[in-house]
Amino acid sequence: MSAALALHALAAVVWVGGMFFAHQVLRPVAVDRLEPPLRLQLWAGCFGRFFPWVWLAIANLAATGYWIIFAVYGGFAATPIYVHIMNGIGLVMIALFTWLFFVPYRGLKAAVATQAWPQGGEQLARIRRIVGTNLLLGLVTIVVAVGGRYW
Repeated sequence: MSAALALHALAAVVWVGGMFFAHQVLRPVAVDRLEPPLRLQLWAGCFGRFFPWVWLAIANLAATGYWIIFAVYGGFAATPIYVHIMNGIGLVMIALFTWLFFVPYRGLKAAVATQAWPQGGEQLARIRRIVGTNLLLGLVTIVVAVGGRYW
């Protein structure tokens, strides 16, 4: 279990930490320093490098999380409520990221490729809202993970 738990935590750090950096650090600097065409190109490039890591983190989180649920707790019936909460929030986060990847991110890449900057800006704004929501959900999940066993 210790290996699964460590891999699970590392995957969460990669995903949530990446969102925190992008949303709270990179975005404000990019808005202050870059004109929209450069900003959109930067984001398309950053997402292109970060999103494969997110897919890997999602696969890792699912595999290790369900391994722990079934190998350690014997299934969902014996799993503590805080693990159910983490699972539910995680499924919402995965659904939001999947939609982000296949709809607004695809639109952002197309807009950057054709230099359709206003459309790219619209897609980036959608992505920002989804990342902000997933960041909040990820931080809540971390609080639940760390403190849930003491409820």
